[in-house]
Amino acid sequence: MKWEVVIGLETHAQLSTASKIFSTASTAFGAEPNTQASVIDLALPGVLPVLNRGAVERAIRFGLAIGATIAPKSIFARKNYFYPDLPKGYQISQYEIPVVQGGSLSFVVTPRKGQPYTKTLKLTRAHLEEDAGKSLHEDYHGMSGIDLNRAGTPLLEIVTEPDIRVADIAGAAAEAVAYAKALHSLVVWLGICDGNMQEGSFRCDANVSVRPLDQEKFGTRCEIKNLNSFRFMQQAIEFEARRQIELIEDGGTVVQETRLYDPDRDETRSMRSKEDAMDYRYFPDPDLLPLSISTEWIERVRAEMPELPGAMHERFVRDYGLPEYDASVLTSSKPMATYYEAVARSVSDKKVAANWVMGEVAASLNDAGIDVDQSPVSAAQLAGLIHRVLDGTISNKIAKDVFAALWASEGASADAIIDARGLKQISDSGAIEKIIDEVLTANPGPVAEFRAGKDKAFNSLVGQCMRATKGKANPQQVNDILRRRLTS
Repeated sequence: MKWEVVIGLETHAQLSTASKIFSTASTAFGAEPNTQASVIDLALPGVLPVLNRGAVERAIRFGLAIGATIAPKSIFARKNYFYPDLPKGYQISQYEIPVVQGGSLSFVVTPRKGQPYTKTLKLTRAHLEEDAGKSLHEDYHGMSGIDLNRAGTPLLEIVTEPDIRVADIAGAAAEAVAYAKALHSLVVWLGICDGNMQEGSFRCDANVSVRPLDQEKFGTRCEIKNLNSFRFMQQAIEFEARRQIELIEDGGTVVQETRLYDPDRDETRSMRSKEDAMDYRYFPDPDLLPLSISTEWIERVRAEMPELPGAMHERFVRDYGLPEYDASVLTSSKPMATYYEAVARSVSDKKVAANWVMGEVAASLNDAGIDVDQSPVSAAQLAGLIHRVLDGTISNKIAKDVFAALWASEGASADAIIDARGLKQISDSGAIEKIIDEVLTANPGPVAEFRAGKDKAFNSLVGQCMRATKGKANPQQVNDILRRRLTS
C-alpha cells in the first residue's frame, strides 16, 4: 500500500520584548533561576496582568508580512491545565479570536533528489500567549526543580494548515524543514524574535499523520513537541511517519498523543495523551479587556516595516539581473542580503558579486561556523577584491588566494595584499607571447598531438603556460595567443 504523509506545524516564536507579556519582569536569557519572576508571573493573589504593547506590535508586524488579517478585536482566554511549572494553573492565550488570522508563507524546498521547487503553505492563525516556566531534572537527584524565569515570556504561536501532503516520507520532512527555516528567517528578518533555537526562542511542534494515498479522511495525528533544531525535525518526522505506517500495516492503531524526540536513539516516544480544546476549558480571561487594534495603529506599524524578503528578491532579479535561484539564496537571511547589497552597490557586475558571496564567502563562513555578520572579510574588502578581478589586475584563481589572505588578516585591503605579494596579473601581450613560445619549444609532443586533432593537448599546454607564470598570466590572453600560435 502507498501512503501519504500529512503534516501541520505549530511554532512558538519568543518575541523580542525586553519585558514579559503581562509584567515588567525581564526576559533576558541566562539569569539565575527564579530571579526574573515578578508577583504577576508567580500568580500571587490580587495581582492583575497588563498587556505589553510591544508584543502586540510584533504580532501585527508578522501578520502584515504574511498577508494575514489583523483582527480589529481579539480576546485573551484562560487555557486551563495543571503542570508544576505553571503557577496560575492556567495559561493566558488566545483561542476563538486570535490577533493574526490566515496568511501564507512561500519557500523553496530542496529535496534529496530532484530539482528545487517553491511551496506555499497556508497559515491558520498566529496568536499571542505567555510561556510557562521550566522544569529542571538534571541537577536534582530523583527530584525536579522549577525555574519560573521563563513564565510570562511573550510568545507568538504560529499554526499552519495541514497542507504538507507528500507520498514520500523524506519529501514530507524536507517540506516541513524548509517551511521552518523560512519562518525562522522571516521572524528574525522582522526583528520580532532572535531565533535562538538553543535558548528556546524558536520551538517547533510537528503534527504528523499518515493515510493511504488518495484517501480523503485524515489519519490520527501525533504531535512531536519542542524540536529545537532543523536536523532533529527532519529525523523526528521521518521516524514518526515510518512508525505509524509500520504500526498500521502490522494491524495496530495510531493513538492521538504527544511524543518527544530522542536524538540519541533517533526515535520518538510517548509523552502524554494529546488533549483536545475541550480538555483545556477555555474561557475569556476576566482580568483582561478585549485587545482593540485600530487601522491607524496597523498603518503605523506598516510604515516602520523593513523591506520584506519577497520584495527584495524581486528587486534583486529586476534591478541587478540576478537569476531567481541566486536571489532566493541571497535573501534567505537579512544579514546575507545586506552584505550582498553592500558589495553589489560598489561593483559594476552584480552577478559576479553574487557568485563571490554565495561561493567563497558562504563556504568560508560554513567552515568557520559563523554568520555573515561576523565575517572577517567586510563587504567593502570583498568589493575591492572584485574590482581587481573585473579590471584584470588579478585572475579569478589568484583572487581566491587573495580572499584567503583577507580572511586571515585584520582589515587589510585587496590592493595591499596584491602589491605586497607581487600578484598582479601579466597582461602584456609581448611578455605572454614570449612565455608561450618557450612552452611550445619545450613541449613538442603536446604540440604535435593538438595539431593531430587531440584537443585535450591544448589544455595541457595552457597549464604549462600558467605554471610558467606562476598563475599570473591573463588566462584569456593565454588561450587566445596560444591557439593563434598553434593554428598559424
